[in-house]
Amino acid sequence: MLDFPIFDSRHARHAKLTDLRSDTVTRPTDEMYARMREAPVGDDGLDGDPTVQALEEAVATMLGKDAGLYVPTCTMANLLAALAHTRRHEQVLLESNAHMFATERGGSLLAGLAYTPIEGKAGAMDLDRIEAAVRPGSYRIGVGLIAMETSHNNAGGAVLPLTHMQDVHEIARRAGVSVHIDGARLMNAAAALEVPAATLAQHSESVSLCLSKGLSAPVGAVLAASEAAIATAKGYRKMLGGTQRQAGIMAAAGLEALQTMSKRLRDDHARARVLSTRLNDLGASFAAGEPQTNIVQVQVGGTGMPSHQWVRALAEFGVLTRPWGEKVIRCVTHRHIDDADISHAVEAFAQVFEKRGHA
Repeated sequence: MLDFPIFDSRHARHAKLTDLRSDTVTRPTDEMYARMREAPVGDDGLDGDPTVQALEEAVATMLGKDAGLYVPTCTMANLLAALAHTRRHEQVLLESNAHMFATERGGSLLAGLAYTPIEGKAGAMDLDRIEAAVRPGSYRIGVGLIAMETSHNNAGGAVLPLTHMQDVHEIARRAGVSVHIDGARLMNAAAALEVPAATLAQHSESVSLCLSKGLSAPVGAVLAASEAAIATAKGYRKMLGGTQRQAGIMAAAGLEALQTMSKRLRDDHARARVLSTRLNDLGASFAAGEPQTNIVQVQVGGTGMPSHQWVRALAEFGVLTRPWGEKVIRCVTHRHIDDADISHAVEAFAQVFEKRGHA
């Protein structure tokens, strides 16, 4: 459990919290802090920062791409990919619940692009609908990019099958369209499939990788693509105010994360499965999904309490979660969650349900 300070009087009886809100709450390791202190730095907006350059090269090599670009967030990396691969007023096809569409499409207003949702299942777009969308037509605006997401946040951390990714890339190739992978949790997907990350990245022209989720770096993401695409993206990064100066201080933590943290992601996945199983074993009128990675979605619609009330009630027992719509709670495991935290969370769910029944 985490020794977080307690700010809310409702938590007063809990010395510790189990924070399942997101893997973004992960904190740097001691080794990351050590590398940050010793990192050689320069001005990344002028003649370059050597540690940033090392990180960009490491990510590009790992993902089988020519070059990389370090940016503050994966949201910026995804927007830069859209800008680099498209012309103004083209379409970007995305799965209808993809993070780029559901949360990031404000960027499309800046880019002059139409983010077009494609219905799918478990995060995988319907191939026939993609085929229809890229088919030329006099009344249609052109498609400039197809974006996939793996693991898929809103689909409960679902991982796209490699055959599906290959099929999408082949449709795009025949249509002369680029493919981008929103890989905010790409390393989780690779761990779940037990393949190198490059195996996933090969089915795209570009891929983003977030360093500040399960990999535990404090901040940052890398966009990997061809030399030409990265050169274009770098120009847009400057326009968007994404140029950083002595960014090697943060990039050093990203290098440490890249080299050491992906190996332990399977532990998070295993604990997510345990959490799901034990919640379902309670026999209550809520149901936890079967996670492929580190995200557990708990359906609470049948309990008579909406998700936001569940979140508040669980917080009273020292367990932090997030509402994911009116009927779903999202729980995310990460390196700060151990077996005792899983037991704590299960007990909190049980107590909230019992308390609800006697309200």
